[in-house]
Amino acid sequence: MKTMYIHKHASSRFPWMEGLLLLGACLMQPIPASAQCAGVVTDLASAAACTGRLTNSKALIEVDPAKTYTLDELIDIAESNNPRTRIAWEQAKQAAEKAGIARSDYYPQLAGFALFGNQKFIVPFPRPYAPHGYTMVENPFTDDGLALSYTIFDFGRRRAQLETSKAQQLAAAASFQRANQDVAYTVIVAYYRLITAQERLEAIRQTLKTAQTTQAAAEAQLANGRSTLPDVLNARAGTARAEYDLESSLGDDAAARVQLREVLGAEPSDAIIVKEPSTLPNAQEVSASAQALVEKALTERPDLASFAERLKASQQELKAARASYLPTVDFTGKGSVQSIWPTVSKEYGSSLADTTQFVWDASLNIHWNFFDGGRRRSETIARASEQREAAEDLREKRDSVTREAWTAYLQFRTATRQEQAAETLLKAATTSYDASLDAYGYGVKNLIDLVNAQSQLAEARLAAVQARSAVLTSAANVGYTTGELLRNKPADASQAAPAHP
Repeated sequence: MKTMYIHKHASSRFPWMEGLLLLGACLMQPIPASAQCAGVVTDLASAAACTGRLTNSKALIEVDPAKTYTLDELIDIAESNNPRTRIAWEQAKQAAEKAGIARSDYYPQLAGFALFGNQKFIVPFPRPYAPHGYTMVENPFTDDGLALSYTIFDFGRRRAQLETSKAQQLAAAASFQRANQDVAYTVIVAYYRLITAQERLEAIRQTLKTAQTTQAAAEAQLANGRSTLPDVLNARAGTARAEYDLESSLGDDAAARVQLREVLGAEPSDAIIVKEPSTLPNAQEVSASAQALVEKALTERPDLASFAERLKASQQELKAARASYLPTVDFTGKGSVQSIWPTVSKEYGSSLADTTQFVWDASLNIHWNFFDGGRRRSETIARASEQREAAEDLREKRDSVTREAWTAYLQFRTATRQEQAAETLLKAATTSYDASLDAYGYGVKNLIDLVNAQSQLAEARLAAVQARSAVLTSAANVGYTTGELLRNKPADASQAAPAHP
């Protein structure tokens, strides 16, 4: 079961304490979904076992234009359709099979064989028993049986190769998890972009109604002789501008739908319906610092885990290269049934007998390569260099994750504060416009004052929409940056309960 977490919305202003903030995705409520390989970003061992055991046979999912989709359903569709998740799945499965190949080296190799042949050869023989000093022997034969070979000891070479394959398997599983998170985050951003376009469209429709109200008031004042024609024309221009903005917003809404379908892997079209989120991500006052968020990212990020596993793989490859300087001890054995029908030159008659016998041989072999032209030395140096490279890659990735976590922290904190300020601004602008409209009706204020109040209200509406969009996307970015996205984590009671009013 795939899980996402979305914060509950609190309409009240929550107290901010310097350095204390729990970001949106860290306290998200679960949204169940069923994606590939259970669709859950869990521990790497479980993901590796899942991708190694199952085969990705999901068919592409079509988008139903008449259905209203929730966010988790959209993520399921994208993860099933997106080639990137399918590629990452196959790469993880290949890594799992390579680990199985390395593990098989610990087992003996048993092979059956069957030989059918005929040979003619010279056998030296003394004169006068052989006039020519030799005789010719022809020997048809069969030989069928079993051959066994087993490496008894190799000074850790197989162990290092197996550990390398296991680390590479975990790295591939982590890459698969991150690929799912990448796709999910892309869907979330496209989904919230569409939600923002819909909210912006609604805000502009309200602005159009406000402009029409202003125009009606100006025309009424003109009819009563308390206004001039330029004032009415100015009000009509405001209405026309709102109608223009409405058409532009309709185009943005359609474009956002097309983009969402594209992210889902569906054919380009604006025929898609989504369910709007009923709650807004929200931060709560807890004893958690920005550093705690960084530590969570360093612990949970699958791509960082992938870099760590690659470092482990390079370390094991170096061990295997060093072990190649030491000997190997092997056992080989063979048992078979041989049949022969030998004959000699005609002048000696048929003095050789046919026979069928069970034969065997066994040997303990010690193989030690003393000279190879510097191949092992060069390989060891190369593996040591690869290990240092992997260590630097991991260090660079840790720094990158830390920067991303800090950026997500600051963006979400800023977005939540801006959302509160936008709510206050919207309330103030609404009150100001209502008061200006009443005052204009009584002749206390002129049309310029009313139009200014109308413009401020329109800007406040759009600012509220933009602030809400920033909270939604920054909360999703927190979950993506910390690696919490799609993790199957049950919400506790404090997370499930709404914030205090």
